Amino acid sequence: MSILYIHTLNSSSTPLQPYDMTDHRRASIEMDKAEFKKIGYQLIDSIADFIDSIPEKKVTTGEPPKALQAILGNDTLPENGTPAETIFAKASELLFNHSLLNGHPKFFGYITSSAAPVGALADLLAAAVNPNVGANILSPMATEIEKQTVKWLAEFIGVPSSYGGILVSGGNMANFTAFLAARTVKAPKSIKENGISMDAQKLLVYCAKSTHTWIEKAAVLFGIGTKAIRWIETGADNRMNIEVLAQTISDDKKAGYKPIIVVGNAGDVSTGVVDDMKAIAAVCKKYDLWFHIDGAYGIPAAVIPGLKDLFAGIEEADSIALDPHKWLYSPLEAGCTLVKDPNHLIETYSSHPVYYNFSSDEPSTQNYYEYGLQNSRGFRALKVWIALQQVGRSGYEKMIGDDIALSKLLFDLANDHPELEAVTQNLSITTLRYIPSKDIEEMYLNKLNEALVNKLQQDGEVFLSNAVVNDKYCLRCCIVNFRTSKKDIEEVIEILVREGRKMHNELQEQTVLK
Repeated sequence: MSILYIHTLNSSSTPLQPYDMTDHRRASIEMDKAEFKKIGYQLIDSIADFIDSIPEKKVTTGEPPKALQAILGNDTLPENGTPAETIFAKASELLFNHSLLNGHPKFFGYITSSAAPVGALADLLAAAVNPNVGANILSPMATEIEKQTVKWLAEFIGVPSSYGGILVSGGNMANFTAFLAARTVKAPKSIKENGISMDAQKLLVYCAKSTHTWIEKAAVLFGIGTKAIRWIETGADNRMNIEVLAQTISDDKKAGYKPIIVVGNAGDVSTGVVDDMKAIAAVCKKYDLWFHIDGAYGIPAAVIPGLKDLFAGIEEADSIALDPHKWLYSPLEAGCTLVKDPNHLIETYSSHPVYYNFSSDEPSTQNYYEYGLQNSRGFRALKVWIALQQVGRSGYEKMIGDDIALSKLLFDLANDHPELEAVTQNLSITTLRYIPSKDIEEMYLNKLNEALVNKLQQDGEVFLSNAVVNDKYCLRCCIVNFRTSKKDIEEVIEILVREGRKMHNELQEQTVLK
């Protein structure tokens, strides 16, 4: 018999206790088959009831942090364990009844979609197997599924399936991953050893003024600084001004700078505008710059045949960011970076320390730690891969098309209402304002609509966000929601007018009291 002596912390008189290595170890975190099935079935039943009841709930309870802290309690770290069945019952109650429900048919805030139920099941399966999709040897089948998912996403949006890529956490990371690849390829090669500070030429990047804040984070985190960003003005249609872009690049090159990247928006975050990708691609080709598309939100709409012209030129991109957890209805987290030449990712991220034993003579072997910032990686691709098969291209065309049609309906209903102003409509984003009468000054209207957004978000009857369009503070509705119906949109109009009137009266009363 093999005996191992282990130290026991709770007994000073007998510091060593024999442990029989031939016995079956029973760790406190383990579950036997019967217990796992019992708790699992109970949890699945609870989740199914929750999903079924979402439309009857408020979008959010609006509870402040102090109230939630009181509900959660302020217990110290437990000394001893609690039965898993008890913990899951409590956790389910806390989350089901005290969360913002982005699966609600009247959730239109930011760009978080209603998550496909199949994605929750996929995450359970992925966590059960728990592959580390950083190296092929650690995740043989998961790696192949991710490779196929990346290929399918490229085909989905209409670029060649030869594009390679990687699944990441979301839009920021998808754009960061491409940004660093672009810097590797277009900046002087000495940067890898000497760093940016040793380079004589100032690196520059170009994007529309409406570009998401990730570009500022990238400039700061990756060493080029925010002054390296050239914010290109937009036209009346909110698209990047191509003439200004070309002239700015030309002027910067003459001044001795080193332009490296142009970012085009395929659905900007505020209004959903898609830049002229074909024109941007031509400018990038002329000046030998990396063409990156931030399509985190909007590029899945390229699957719709009727929008082919709107997305013309995306196949010229060196890299594309897209988020399945936005308009492909995947649960969080699921972003993706696609790159025309996957070798650029390997050139950027690959390393081979002596403690890695991940090399292989098989030419098709792919190690995802060489494609991005992470070494250890969860199996994000599974939920996307499963949903793409469950729904198919035609199913996504229908759902995305319906979201766009509902956004247009919202715009039209607002446009026809005497107390609403429809401002913009692109893809599935509509911006609008509540206007009690036509003769009110802009400063007050901005104040009124800002107060209205805050009130609506707190009350939970409908949840939307805000956008500032041509100095107008607007209500912003982004529909990436397969549960939303025509009835919901009609009810939203009623809610906006009713709550807008109340807020206008409150502000007027406050003015009188002053």
